[in-house]
Amino acid sequence: MTRPGPFPPRPRWLRAAAGIAAGLLLATGLAACSSDDDGAETSSSASASSAFPVTIEHKFGSTKIEKKPTRVVTVGWNDQDFVLALGVVPVATREWFEEYSNYPWVKAKTDGKAVPTFSAEINYEAIIKQKPDLILAIWETINQETYDKLTAIAPTVIQSKEYPDEQTPWDVQTLTTGKALGLEQEAQDRVKEVQDAIAKAKEEHPEFAGKTLVVDYGPENGAHWLIGANDPRRALFDALGFKVQQEKDELSEERLDVLEKDILFINGATKADMLKRPVFARLKVVSEDRTLYTSFDTPLAGALSYSGPDALLYALDVLVPELAKAADGDPKTAVKDLSNAA
Repeated sequence: MTRPGPFPPRPRWLRAAAGIAAGLLLATGLAACSSDDDGAETSSSASASSAFPVTIEHKFGSTKIEKKPTRVVTVGWNDQDFVLALGVVPVATREWFEEYSNYPWVKAKTDGKAVPTFSAEINYEAIIKQKPDLILAIWETINQETYDKLTAIAPTVIQSKEYPDEQTPWDVQTLTTGKALGLEQEAQDRVKEVQDAIAKAKEEHPEFAGKTLVVDYGPENGAHWLIGANDPRRALFDALGFKVQQEKDELSEERLDVLEKDILFINGATKADMLKRPVFARLKVVSEDRTLYTSFDTPLAGALSYSGPDALLYALDVLVPELAKAADGDPKTAVKDLSNAA
């Protein structure tokens, strides 16, 4: 079953034991890491990049990374996607979409092997067992207490103070990840690759500019949650030139008229299921075939949620042809149902 993760009302997953228990856990685990790492110091230093040490500023100060990381753990919901895009496979990741390892852009980076996960919670004990030399927790709401616990395990990079929690742009996240890994040039190249692909799509489809596109996230069980501006889960649509609706967050069935904009994108439910709801089915944006659908089980839903460079390139290939059909102003133009898109 897919985990929606950062999702209305954005549950704050339980952290591992706090107080004395957490302190004992960290102290015991760190002592073990210290004794085990002493023998690994020489072998890892041989591959250290000349880029190190590096210092990365963030909302709680700065993190100094002394040498090129070889054991990366990702704690942010989507951080693994940015690490993989730079050719590094994390030793452990936060569990979010259970299908993640089977996504095509992920399999291409892992030779089809599963990406290791610990849990949907921030599990300090599991993280300690991986003996990380870098922790990335960029796309997550990290408070000072959590940061202190993580940074006691290994150098931890969180989001910049320039952005609200969980609103770091994909390109900034890519560049930050690249700096932490000693792969700044590779990160710059990946950003340019995606930006060039987006620019090409915009040039080929000037009709996207100025049209309002609504993203309704996770309406599978009758709830509606509108993704607002600056949320990475709609970053691709914004980059293509679409405008954002003013309304955001939870929306009741009685206010579905808010969905009546130029284009509607349903992320997290199939077309067949949504059309069973009479009020929804009567919307003009639905009856005139200006609505796109994908369920949470599809790679497309995963691509828009993780939104790393490879994920965005995948989503562009799948979405742009159907967005063009939805935006052409002709109700007779059939838009492909992406509910179960491979």
